[in-house]
Amino acid sequence: MVEDAVPERVAELVPDELWKRVRPLLPQRPPRRHRYPGRLPRDDRAALAGIVHVLITGCTWAQVPPEQFGCSGVTCWRRLRDWTEAGVWPRLHQLLLDELRAAGKLDLETAVVDGSHVQALKRGAHTGPSPVDRSRSGSKHHLLTDGGGIPLVIALTGGNRHDVTQLLPLVDAFPIVRGVRGRPRLCPDYLFADRGYDFDVYRRALRARGLVACIARRGIAHGSGLGARRWVVERTFAWLHQFKRLRIRYEVRADLHLGLLQLACALICYRRLPPA
Repeated sequence: MVEDAVPERVAELVPDELWKRVRPLLPQRPPRRHRYPGRLPRDDRAALAGIVHVLITGCTWAQVPPEQFGCSGVTCWRRLRDWTEAGVWPRLHQLLLDELRAAGKLDLETAVVDGSHVQALKRGAHTGPSPVDRSRSGSKHHLLTDGGGIPLVIALTGGNRHDVTQLLPLVDAFPIVRGVRGRPRLCPDYLFADRGYDFDVYRRALRARGLVACIARRGIAHGSGLGARRWVVERTFAWLHQFKRLRIRYEVRADLHLGLLQLACALICYRRLPPA
C-alpha cells in the first residue's frame, strides 16, 4: 500500500513515525505460491491500526469497521496473535526505551513498583478470585516504572496473587536500555513501593541486588513522604487504563492480554518522545 492510499483513520492511529519503527520488527510472511496463490494479505499497517482501535475504544473485534481500516476485526485479531507470539511488542517497547534514554527522558536511577487489579470476565490463565472484588474472577497488572513514570516492565498474574510475589521478578526483568555511551545500567539504585511490599525477606533480597529499598512500613500512620516519589506509578496506571480494552480483561488467552499491555506501554513511550 502506497503512503497516499493510507486511510485517514489508519494514519491517525499509526502515524508514519510509529510505523517506521514497527515495520522492521514484523515477521516476514512466507513466499506466496506461484500456482493458486490465493488472496493478497491485508495491509499490516491497517491491521495494526485496527488493533490500536480496539485497544483505545474497548470495542469487540467484530465491531472493527472494515470501511475505515480496509480489514476485518478477525484479521486484526489474527495479526495480534501472530505478532504477540513473534515477540513484536517487547522489541518495540525496548526500541522506544532506547530512544527515550538517548533523548535524556529516562530516570533509571530510580524505579517505582505497584500493582493494579482488573476484573476478568472470562476464565483463562492468570485469573483468580479477587480478594478486593468479592472473589470475582480477576487479574493483576504489575508494573515497574522509572523515576518519571515511564513503564519499564509489565507483568500479568491472577487476581489472587499478592503484589509482593512479583517484586523480584520485576526487578530482575529490569531492561538493559541503551542509547548513550558506556555500560548500560543493570538495575536502579533506589526502589520505591507502598506498604504492601513491606516484608523483611524482600528487603534483604533487594539489598543483595544492590538496591536501596524505600518501602513504607506497615502499621504506621500515613505520611511517610514516599508518595512524593511513588505517585508516578499511579499516574502510569491511569495512562494504561485510558486504553479501555485494559480496564477489564476480555481475552481468554493470557498472552494476548499481556500483548495488549505491552503494546500500550510502547504507545505511552512513543507519546513521550520529543517531537522530531
